[in-house]
Amino acid sequence: MYVRTGYFTGDPSTIDQALDGLRAEAVGLLSAQPGYRGYGLFADRERGVILMGSWWDTAQHERDSAERLRQRRDELLAPFATTTAVEVLEATVVTPPVAVGPGAGFRLVRFDFEPDRGDELAEGFRANALPALQGMDGFVSAAMLLNRAVGRGSVGVVFADRAALAASRGPQAAARAKAAASGAVVRSLEELDVVLLERS
Repeated sequence: MYVRTGYFTGDPSTIDQALDGLRAEAVGLLSAQPGYRGYGLFADRERGVILMGSWWDTAQHERDSAERLRQRRDELLAPFATTTAVEVLEATVVTPPVAVGPGAGFRLVRFDFEPDRGDELAEGFRANALPALQGMDGFVSAAMLLNRAVGRGSVGVVFADRAALAASRGPQAAARAKAAASGAVVRSLEELDVVLLERS
């Protein structure tokens, strides 16, 4: 699968307007496109950050949907977004979809790696980091996304609530240390609220 991610920043005082529009329209717009497989919407209301990801079965369906939906996405985000960054990555390790309730938390770790070590990183995550994450209280789901061409990736993990997210910080730091030993260079770490999570 392929995931189109969008990272948007803006004035925190206008973020709820944008989130309301995305909640109301995004899944309907996306699910009408061939190859749609899911959508996640995350926010840091205090800092003014919206992160979203749409999931597609093929690279072609991702490209087609991006062309069709770009204008409406920009319209929905217009009251808020002052910066926009969009990237497409391959979903290399994904846990089965699970429903989440209100108050769920999301941790995103971005990293760089040598492009020829993508398979090694994915296998290490699948064999070691993922079982450790799944053993943490409140774990809901996880995904590793890679752009092998440029050597850039991310790991996103959803926890059932903010308390579980906070309690996982130490154990997940240990997992990041092992990934770093395998050649991944961590570039950023963020925690956001889960606004909407839908997988088909």
